[in-house]
Amino acid sequence: MSGIVRRVVTGHDENGKAVVISDGPAPYVHTIPIRPGYFSTDIFRTHQTPALITEQQTETTLGPRRQLPTQNGTVIRVNHFPPETEEMKNMDVASSTALFASLGNQAGATFEKTGRHPLMHRTQTLDYAIVMSGEITMLLDDTEVILKAGDILVQCGTNHAWVNRTKEPSTVIFVLIDGVYDEGLNQVINESST
Repeated sequence: MSGIVRRVVTGHDENGKAVVISDGPAPYVHTIPIRPGYFSTDIFRTHQTPALITEQQTETTLGPRRQLPTQNGTVIRVNHFPPETEEMKNMDVASSTALFASLGNQAGATFEKTGRHPLMHRTQTLDYAIVMSGEITMLLDDTEVILKAGDILVQCGTNHAWVNRTKEPSTVIFVLIDGVYDEGLNQVINESST
């Protein structure tokens, strides 16, 4: 795969009739030089809840890379995970931090605090992860879960990393929904990170 994902977006003509307003490759594909074979294709973003539906939807994915949705927004993307390399497993803290900075989420990087894995991070989002092909392992603080094609994981703002320990690539669709931690959970998270 090359990161090219066909995206069809519908809308309305001047008479309110349903029409296709775009049909072609999703325009924003993000790659990371220190992570060869990885790419992430943003499909669409919303910026408020409820989502504003307009006659002719404008492009929502262009601009600097943003791992997270905007406040009250969502993002859907397709990620392609190549098999994990020794370089990735042995990445240092500075490289891990730089990787998350390239995703627009440097503050989410937690490897320096946990030492669990260079790709560990936390997002204040509720995420739906739908495994389309291959196998992927989600690491949590002390546990992990293996997911295969057809599996769906709901990630509820936890500290986590996605690792492909197989010899074949894995493709996962992610829907990220902006969230906020419950006051009690937020206090526990802040106390454990100090």
